[in-house]
Amino acid sequence: MENYNHVIIHAARLGNVPVLQELIDLNTDVNAVDEKGYTPLIIACYNNRFEAAKLLLESGADVNASDLGGNTALMGASFKGYADIATLLIDNGADLNIQHGNGGTALMFAAMFGRNELVRLLKNRGADQDIVDVRGLSVTDLAIQQGNMEAVEILTVEHQ
Repeated sequence: MENYNHVIIHAARLGNVPVLQELIDLNTDVNAVDEKGYTPLIIACYNNRFEAAKLLLESGADVNASDLGGNTALMGASFKGYADIATLLIDNGADLNIQHGNGGTALMFAAMFGRNELVRLLKNRGADQDIVDVRGLSVTDLAIQQGNMEAVEILTVEHQ
């Protein structure tokens, strides 16, 4: 059988749902990885391809798969600020507290990059804000470091 792993990743990047469906029907691995460890789901989410991400999840994609740096689809959505995709991932069992290679979490990405809608979403869905990265910094520390006082307020006012 033909190996379509590179094709499914490319289709996910483009959000080409008909091609993804055809590849899935051919039993192409929905958890295939490229040379950086990116899965179709990670690529679809990072590129704001909601329908592609939804199809991949419905077809058995691992919601918590990580790339070679330890980054997950939820981290990518949080970094980019895609609340609808983050919600989709969380509703499909995404682990809110996975840490990547430097100890960062999806909540930390959201706070550091000013994605305050995501800070609120992740916080309200139960993300642990007491986790620290490899430098010993919490999400609140990182928000302060970045001057994101709105995130600090979300994290501290709603943390009491």
